[in-house]
Amino acid sequence: MEELWQYYYNKDWVKPFLLYSIYFFVFVSIALFSSIIVIRRLKIRNQRLEDRFTPIIEHILSQNLFESAFFSEFSVYEKLFRNTVFRKLMMESIINLHQNYDGTYAENLENFYIDSGLINDSYKKLNSEEWQIKCKGIKELAEMNVVEAFEALVKMSKSSNKTLTIVAINACIKLNGSNGIRHLSRHKHSFDLWTQLNILDALKQGNLAQIQGLEYLLTSQNNSVVSLGLKAISSLNLSEKTQYVQKLIDETTSDDILIEAKDVLNRLLTQNNQHYKYELQ
Repeated sequence: MEELWQYYYNKDWVKPFLLYSIYFFVFVSIALFSSIIVIRRLKIRNQRLEDRFTPIIEHILSQNLFESAFFSEFSVYEKLFRNTVFRKLMMESIINLHQNYDGTYAENLENFYIDSGLINDSYKKLNSEEWQIKCKGIKELAEMNVVEAFEALVKMSKSSNKTLTIVAINACIKLNGSNGIRHLSRHKHSFDLWTQLNILDALKQGNLAQIQGLEYLLTSQNNSVVSLGLKAISSLNLSEKTQYVQKLIDETTSDDILIEAKDVLNRLLTQNNQHYKYELQ
C-alpha cells in the first residue's frame, strides 16, 4: 500500500496518463467523425436511389392496379428487385396502396406481393431478434391477408413482449376472426387493461359478422381472458351471448369475475329494454 502511495506522490503516472488520454480522445474523435461521414453518405446514397426508384415503382404498381399486369410482365426490372432499397420502397408502396383499395385492386396487389417474393421478406422479419421488426412483418402479412401465416402469428401472440403480443393478436383476428378469438382462451399470460382495450379496438374494426366464438373466452382458466370476453360482449352489445354470461355467473369462483359478469349482464338487459337482474354490491 505504501508503494502505491509513493508512486502517486512521485507524479510519475501523470505524463503517461495525459498522453494516453490524448490518444484516446483523438481516436474517439476520429471514429465519431468517420461514422458521421459514413452515415451521411449512406443517407445521401439511399435518397438518390429512392428518387431513382420511386417513378419506376409508381409505374409498375399503376400497371398492376389498373391493368392487372402480372409480376412476370416486369422482367425488365428483374435486377432492381434484387436491390434491398428497391424492395423496401416497393413493400412500403404496396402496403400503403392496399390500405386504401379493396376488391379487384386489392387482389392485384396481393398477387403481386406473393409473386414478387415480397411475402418472403415479411416472413424473414418474423425471425428477427428485434421485436419492432417482428411487429412490422406481422402487420405486413396481416394487411396482405396471408391466411397461411395464421399459425405462426398465434405463436407470436404468446410472446412475453406486450406490444408484440397485441400486434400478433390483432393480426390473428384480422386474418381469421373466429379462430383468432378462440385461441385466446388458451392464453397463459395475463392481459392488463391496456392490452384488453387494444384487442377490443381490433374487434370493433374487424368484420363482426365473421367473428364468432367470443363465448369461448368465458371458459378460459385465465381470468384476464374471461374479463376480455365480458368486455367484448358488453361493448359490442352481443345480447345473444346472455346465456353464456349467465352460465359464467353460476359457475365462476372468482369474486372479481362474478361482479364484472353481473354488471355485463345487467348492461345487456337494459340495452335491450329489460330490467336489471342483479344488484351489485
